[in-house]
Amino acid sequence: MRVICLGIIILLFSVSSHAQKTVPLDRNEQMSFIENEYIKVGIDLNLGGAITYLSDPKKGENLINNADWGRQVQMSFYSGPVPYEPDGKKSHPAWTFIGWNPIQSGDVAGHKSKVLDHKNTGKTLYVKSIPMHWPLDNVPGECVYECWLSLDKNTVKVTSRIVNNRPDKTQYAARGQELPAVYTNAPWHKLITYQGDRPFTHDTLSLIPNHNLPTTNNIQWAHWQATENWAANVDENNYGLGVWNVAAQTFCGGYYGDSLFVGGSHDGPTAYIAPLGMEILDHNITYDYHYTLILGTLDEIRNYVYKKHSSTLPRFDFKKDRQQWYYQNTTDEGWPIKNGLRIKLKKDAVMIGPTTFWKAADAPGLVIKAAFPPGVKKAKVGWKTFRGNFDEKNTMEFEVKDDGKLHTYTIPLHTSPEYTGVITGLKIVLNAGSEVDAGEIVRVRHIVLR
Repeated sequence: MRVICLGIIILLFSVSSHAQKTVPLDRNEQMSFIENEYIKVGIDLNLGGAITYLSDPKKGENLINNADWGRQVQMSFYSGPVPYEPDGKKSHPAWTFIGWNPIQSGDVAGHKSKVLDHKNTGKTLYVKSIPMHWPLDNVPGECVYECWLSLDKNTVKVTSRIVNNRPDKTQYAARGQELPAVYTNAPWHKLITYQGDRPFTHDTLSLIPNHNLPTTNNIQWAHWQATENWAANVDENNYGLGVWNVAAQTFCGGYYGDSLFVGGSHDGPTAYIAPLGMEILDHNITYDYHYTLILGTLDEIRNYVYKKHSSTLPRFDFKKDRQQWYYQNTTDEGWPIKNGLRIKLKKDAVMIGPTTFWKAADAPGLVIKAAFPPGVKKAKVGWKTFRGNFDEKNTMEFEVKDDGKLHTYTIPLHTSPEYTGVITGLKIVLNAGSEVDAGEIVRVRHIVLR
């Protein structure tokens, strides 16, 4: 069965055990490999170019689980509507809750995604494919997936892209996206990460306890904030596969299988990791994300991330994309984003930023460059504390000019006694109390902590 996490929206989500696949799978592989002395990676051109093989060439043991077409290391995106039933086609009864969900490998009925283009230079891989909607029977996605892979010692660097071409032009609400989905075999069952408030100090790592037995009626994954942006599935010797996404701190994952922790690439037991991001996927969006797979011991995985880490305060420049910001009670004017977000000013319209990490003492102020329409006199900023939620006491109103022109506003967050310790997120209430005409637009150019 495919066992997934829908990310931030559903914090504890379950999959019925009757999702177990009964259709025979065509395992006719068409592999394309690149390797160096440290790592070997392979994509299957009969599965949309998903990563189905990763090993140390000296050991030759594949870490990637391929029990069905919903695993592998692959692209998987989510949007509305829920359920998604184009032309009257019904979803598999176990998967109606997922909605629009094209994935790179294939669908629940065993149909494979189609590769359109592939290049292997011996040092890099490129693949372009049409994905399949996981919950449906032989329904291709109205989109194209592209992936670029390259090697750097014991790592695989990956850029993934979706290019949407949906006839349904509705701007559906943001959904938690797997960036990417990573499934390893049973021996690599220990899920290790850092989730403390002293990142990049070699503080103690955490074992995430999440073991779903085959006898359970529901599968529930763990969710946590990975404050160093990585997690790893490792064996009893603390050797295995890490995934690092510098743009993600919300992760989910766990293990499904018995307590023997035995199984190969085509067996049911599996361990799962996904860095997550809340994203709006417009009907015509081109959306990229980047991640690195790291093969090695826990020390090697963590040291690689430390070497590449750059310590900067969060800065969100909306020149060409949303920077992982999304909305409650409103939408924006859609893709492409050009020189700022143009957000429709409805009642209780809120924009919410990604989960991140900074110390209040390092960023006493917030700078917002925005244009507010006539009638808006005040806006409000809120912040979320470490392992906490947004709370009304953690807010600050600020006055704005309602002339429709761009102005820069500096909000002295440090003057609030509640702005202290570790902060992990921001939200902006775009109209704090004033009545405005329907159809008005707030334009937000950038949000910067300093």
